[in-house]
Amino acid sequence: MLVRRTVLGSALAAPLLAGAAKADATAGQAREPDPAPVPDPDSYANPETAKVTHVALDLTADFARKVLVGTATLSIEPKAGVRQIILDCDKLKVQSVRTERGATNFAIGSSRPGHGAPLTIAITPEVRTLTIAYETSPDAAALQWLTAEQTASGKPYLFSQGESIFTRSWAPTQDSPQIRQTYEARIVVPSDLRVVMSAALLTPDGEAVAGQPLQRAYRFAMPHPIPCYLFALAIGDLQFRATGTRTGVWSEPSIVDKAAQEFSDMESMLRASEALYGPYRWGRYDVLVLPPSFPYGGMENPCMTFATPTIIAGDKSLVSVITHEMAHSWSGNLVTNAVWADTWLNEGVTTYIEGRISEALYGRDLATMAQVLSWGEIQKTIASVAPDRTILHSPTADPEDHEGAIDYDKGALFLRTIETIVGRSAMDAYLRSYFDRHAFQPITTARFLGDVRAHLVKGDNALEERLELDAWAYQPGLPSNAIEPHSPAFDRCDAAARAFAAGGAAHADVWARWGTFERQRYLRALGPALPGARCETLEETLRLNQLGNDEVRNDWLLLAVRSGYERSAASLTAFLRSQGRLRYVVPLYRALMAAGPWGANLARQIYVVARPSYHPIVVSAVDSIIRPG
Repeated sequence: MLVRRTVLGSALAAPLLAGAAKADATAGQAREPDPAPVPDPDSYANPETAKVTHVALDLTADFARKVLVGTATLSIEPKAGVRQIILDCDKLKVQSVRTERGATNFAIGSSRPGHGAPLTIAITPEVRTLTIAYETSPDAAALQWLTAEQTASGKPYLFSQGESIFTRSWAPTQDSPQIRQTYEARIVVPSDLRVVMSAALLTPDGEAVAGQPLQRAYRFAMPHPIPCYLFALAIGDLQFRATGTRTGVWSEPSIVDKAAQEFSDMESMLRASEALYGPYRWGRYDVLVLPPSFPYGGMENPCMTFATPTIIAGDKSLVSVITHEMAHSWSGNLVTNAVWADTWLNEGVTTYIEGRISEALYGRDLATMAQVLSWGEIQKTIASVAPDRTILHSPTADPEDHEGAIDYDKGALFLRTIETIVGRSAMDAYLRSYFDRHAFQPITTARFLGDVRAHLVKGDNALEERLELDAWAYQPGLPSNAIEPHSPAFDRCDAAARAFAAGGAAHADVWARWGTFERQRYLRALGPALPGARCETLEETLRLNQLGNDEVRNDWLLLAVRSGYERSAASLTAFLRSQGRLRYVVPLYRALMAAGPWGANLARQIYVVARPSYHPIVVSAVDSIIRPG
């Protein structure tokens, strides 16, 4: 339908659109029937009686007012006798709703914190199209509008972040991950800016807008059904560099060449992924390197991963973030958690796949080090949170309120445990068939366990007992079959840390030979805090305040703050003001507020300057940490 409705105008679009039918046919050969919807506490939608199947956006970006203005035309499938459809919306100003038969009534209900409100629209069973005229709010949770002063190019910038339930703040639709929708878009922007989306770009140079000589329109199409949290939009002074026949990098001009060099292995990553889990079904795999305020390491939007510039270390030492987001092309984008209580089915499976891809590309030693660090995060979380927060299937009142070490690390450990018991070849064959059977479908924990039992256990009672499937999914902590990984390389890091903590020297030559994981292990093994004099020795020898690798620098700054090492203040200030990655920012502010008057005062001084540059998601988190002085 998208191909018929839109004129194709881009070589970049061709692989996605030409490959769509082939990919769907491949998935259809052994595809399971689409499952019935399950209750979703995070959505007001009623997909069991009326479902959105396609969204066509026609929006203009108004940078002066910080709003998107236009229409969303929805294709819907109502059941017989249905008189209304319910959408999700958050602070949207809806002017009108029309069906193919004319104007219809609508009402926006009461809002719930973090969840927006229901948009209820009157329909008849014959209605198939809704056109909603609306504009977004300047403080839409999914959108960050950057001023020219906040960008490298000196031009304004807009980007969206839809996961988990933020798309409802910029597109009125059914915002539940189990409701998959195709989409297309026409986005009108100032003529000196470009647009990218999580879809095929059909007009690479834009097209003229009648009567608007200072504006251009860009068109996009996504022919595969995706959950709407993967709808993604970015507007800015963007340039493109190819890194392979199917891969490339978008970013502001000042960083695009550096980013392309850093991510030059993406085509190899893609081939390694396909060798394990079957064909890549999304056409292109490009990466957009966003401004530093992007709150996450990466976001796996189809065709266009959004990434933080903090992973550009200059030596490819942090490209595991790209490996992770690419792995989401199978687990998350292709087969998606039906509800956010089952986030682990996206993130845990993806973390497992990331490890397998990294091992294929960089060797088992590196993969094992990542597993050991992951085990440490699981143990730290189990020791510090309530037991019910360590369960994989974890319903909460807030879809953002999950423990990362559980969703990502325990979830991946679950799959590695299955692999250890059934064997790698059996596990690889199972996962490849799993992605084919459930392609473009939602999955729940119960359905996943049923699939494992049907296609791996196959009635073998002894194997069922060894796997402890229900204990992994529904019980706190770790089951008895969890095996702690071991890395000889980390034994050497631990020995060096013990020697230093006991008064020995720090060795710059050893540090220089270590990679990211070894450096992280060493710093973490030094303990929660050190005497100030030992911090001074460490910093003078290893030059930690000047680190270019932000993962290692973050570990150092946490150690420095907990140690009360005030000479880290300048580096810490620069770090917190130069980027807004949630995983770095929140723990550092927490550590500062717990570090006594010095730390609390410094936190407030940094935050008053940094706050305007942070994404709304980060601001919400840090506002709850920073207490008045």
